[in-house]
Amino acid sequence: MGHKGWSSKLAGPAIGPYRQATEAGGFVFLSGQLALDEQGNLMSGSVAEQTRKALERAQSLLKEGGLTLVDVVKATVFLTDLKTFPEMNAVYAEFFPKDPPSRSTIQVAALPKGGAVEIELLARRAGS
Repeated sequence: MGHKGWSSKLAGPAIGPYRQATEAGGFVFLSGQLALDEQGNLMSGSVAEQTRKALERAQSLLKEGGLTLVDVVKATVFLTDLKTFPEMNAVYAEFFPKDPPSRSTIQVAALPKGGAVEIELLARRAGS
């Protein structure tokens, strides 16, 4: 089975040797998105602000592949401090107001570039 990948100018550059989005078998796997600007620099700010930027980056990658957040079936959220869960969750709910996908939230010791939140998504292309 083949697969294809893509990136998005709005999502900024990948920070390593990987695809930001890969499609295989009707599923689209988004690499973890941090709150990076278009030059790949971490944006300072609260967990809420970082969550918003990470999800905006993810949205731009989905859009580049002809998908939307409605197509997302699974999300994984990495936080450096689970005490910030309510702050992340409030913003996350704005992006998934109806029929949100399954989700796991995990506390990690650290994230690339010193981020406080990273979000990876799995979407399914309609009709697949």
